[in-house]
Amino acid sequence: MTEVETIVYSDEPGRVLPVLQRELEDFETEATRFLDGKIEENVFIGFRLKQGVYGQRQPGVQMLRCKLPLGGVTPEQLEAFAEVAERFAPLRKGHITTRQNVQFHHVPLKKAPEALYLLGKAGISTREACGNTVRNVTGDPWAGVAVDEVFDPTPYAAAFARYWLRNPLSQLLPRKFKVAFSASDADRAITGLHDLGFLPRVRDGVKGFEVRTGGGLSILPRNAYVLYDFVSVDEYLRVSEAVVRLFDRADELRKNRAKARLKFFIDRIGVDAFRTLCDEELTGEWAKKDFSPDRLLFADDEEATAPARRLTYARANGDMREFSAFVAANVQGQRQQGFSTVEVKVARGDLKPEQFRGLAGILREYCGGRARTTVQQNVVLRWVRDESLYEVWQRLKAIGLGGAGAHSIADVVSCPGTDSCKLGITSSMGLNAAIQAKVEALQIEDPLTKKIKIKMSGCPNSCGQHHIANIGFHGAAMKVGDQQLPAYHVFVGGGYEEGGMRLATQLKVRLPAKRGPEAVERFVALYERYRSPGETFNAYFDRVGPRPFELAIEDLTLPGDFTDDNRGMFIDWGKLDLYQLQRGEGECAI
Repeated sequence: MTEVETIVYSDEPGRVLPVLQRELEDFETEATRFLDGKIEENVFIGFRLKQGVYGQRQPGVQMLRCKLPLGGVTPEQLEAFAEVAERFAPLRKGHITTRQNVQFHHVPLKKAPEALYLLGKAGISTREACGNTVRNVTGDPWAGVAVDEVFDPTPYAAAFARYWLRNPLSQLLPRKFKVAFSASDADRAITGLHDLGFLPRVRDGVKGFEVRTGGGLSILPRNAYVLYDFVSVDEYLRVSEAVVRLFDRADELRKNRAKARLKFFIDRIGVDAFRTLCDEELTGEWAKKDFSPDRLLFADDEEATAPARRLTYARANGDMREFSAFVAANVQGQRQQGFSTVEVKVARGDLKPEQFRGLAGILREYCGGRARTTVQQNVVLRWVRDESLYEVWQRLKAIGLGGAGAHSIADVVSCPGTDSCKLGITSSMGLNAAIQAKVEALQIEDPLTKKIKIKMSGCPNSCGQHHIANIGFHGAAMKVGDQQLPAYHVFVGGGYEEGGMRLATQLKVRLPAKRGPEAVERFVALYERYRSPGETFNAYFDRVGPRPFELAIEDLTLPGDFTDDNRGMFIDWGKLDLYQLQRGEGECAI
């Protein structure tokens, strides 16, 4: 029997993916051999990527990527993150990604094994978080408690993650493979941008999924196609294997790793032809085995450990207006009466050790130990009793996380950019901070304007998901005379909250990085001044097209000459030195 078949799975919260001690020991051995000069770097890179240890633009340090299936996290895991941030990450922070992972940057390779042991003890796996594998399986953070859900996909999404972890078929794919499970047609997991996406369906009393495939952003952004409108829960793993097998055998994709994602294959032959290939693949000998997920299901009864009602709770006293704003923006009622979720706004997805620990304490006391990260780089607290909302808010305020406006215009999303990524062109995190400060200074009260989403990436690869923002940016470079200038391409009209993913339109401009906040301010003013009553931002864009937006910032696209007075324009956000494009080779496809 293989290793995959003999693993015993746990229903303990946070223990979706089994951590194997011998793999951590192997990593420590190989890391030591590499540091001692006993193995070549090109050999070691593939090994460490499989363990979720990724190279940075800064030499000698690594990024550790922790997989959180569906974003699920426990108090013990948050405390482990706090310790890793304190002991191993020089900037003393962890970063929530747009794929619901938590990453730690600038970790010296020599210390990485110790950090992995610490994470593994808390049930946190980094295995296959990088490389050409099935990456972290993401999901709807409200699955299991959402009012609109068809059924809770959590057990089946976890089974999918377990099925593909360490699976021999998925260890060296042509490129990375991304998967998401949503709980309803609201599609809060954004299945449209994934290689495989699953939306719950019930047909004749049988649970199953609508299966989507071929989505993605970056080069050739594509909304996923419907592969099958219904696949039962007893068959979805079989169908997923057919897709992965076809992807793995598409050797033409391996010739150009920049175009090696599944979406390129499907875009070339069409989804109907791909469906025919899947149908044929499903007649193979391999498909005759039992694909029932029962052995792999993650059966965590969250309601059984939900907080009991206390006799008394603290009440708002003099801060009712601020608390009410927080509730209106960040709190949603669960389908279970008397309970709510609280979405914690995490600026740029960064959490400090004291914030990790503070959240752990809140989870234990008020959430039955349950929370999930989100694609918006936030944290959703689950199973919060309605009576305790004020106390939870007070605790969040005490650790700097009590801000209203989660999932709003002031909740700006970005990838790490040049802070750590080899592929980064610009400081997307710096632009994020500047735009968020600008938006907060505008003190926006209009409810429609608040719904605008702003996202940015430090390069075209769209890790910050700028393609699906109402206002999006991706890093670029300009040249003025002999001097380089940090800049951005600008995107308008994307989205993912209207029942499906919508790709933004790229404006015919290139904007100096330092002008990003002013561009956002002008876009907001344009929309508020000329929209029709009740018209959303995207509806306004559909009506008027890109030209008014281009004209609104036309003068901002002219950087001016490089002079002492204009020197700041040639320095990226958060940096001290004149900008110089420095882009290395990424490791995603190695």
